[in-house]
Amino acid sequence: MWSNNKLVQYVYAHVNTKQAYAIIEGMDGWKRIAPTSVDGVSNVLDVLAVAQANNKRVNVYINSSSNQIEAAYFG
Repeated sequence: MWSNNKLVQYVYAHVNTKQAYAIIEGMDGWKRIAPTSVDGVSNVLDVLAVAQANNKRVNVYINSSSNQIEAAYFG
């Protein structure tokens, strides 16, 4: 499910793992970035971190069955 025009409130990642999380405006709790690949996690994390640092809005795709972020881009 796409959620559009959202602010990123917080991001968190653990070094050398595929564990990265974000809190997105209007959503409950931390959402994990889907650990499909190392590059996939770091790319989505980069978009979310830049958005948070610059107060930019993003569009995020949350997989409804896993409740994880699978994609993000600037809105």
